[in-house]
Amino acid sequence: MAEAKIEIKVGAFSFTGEGTEKWLSGELDKLLTKLPELVEIALPEDGGGEDAGAGAGAAAAAAKKTGKLGSLPNFLKDKNATTNQVKKFLATAVWLHDTTGKDRITTGDVTKALKNASQNKLTNPSDALNQNVGKGHAEKDGDSGFFVTEPGRTSLGL
Repeated sequence: MAEAKIEIKVGAFSFTGEGTEKWLSGELDKLLTKLPELVEIALPEDGGGEDAGAGAGAAAAAAKKTGKLGSLPNFLKDKNATTNQVKKFLATAVWLHDTTGKDRITTGDVTKALKNASQNKLTNPSDALNQNVGKGHAEKDGDSGFFVTEPGRTSLGL
């Protein structure tokens, strides 16, 4: 079979694919449907700073590296997690884990990310965490925060 190759760059996002023409065409179609979300990925200036490891600023910097998840509002919408408080908390936690690369996050990280993304705040973030822990979707790790478990990721379709 003939091999085809394509490389596309849109802002911070880049895609390189190599394979059969049929497969590559299908992947290109998927990419084009996500293009409006990809354009929204905002990149901070590389300034670092002492607080660069926390919050949505670090999330945007990590999104620059991965280019996978897009903005938090779009991620919440894709996961149908805009109205249910417990699911919104879980989806935001997954987004933070994947974009910041942090092993442990806190409820404060989740609320700060939602605020920085201009999303409605959670009524009771601690209760949302406890409900996710009760379902096995997250696990607390002492004073260092919590992490999302594989069943939690699976519940969001990841």
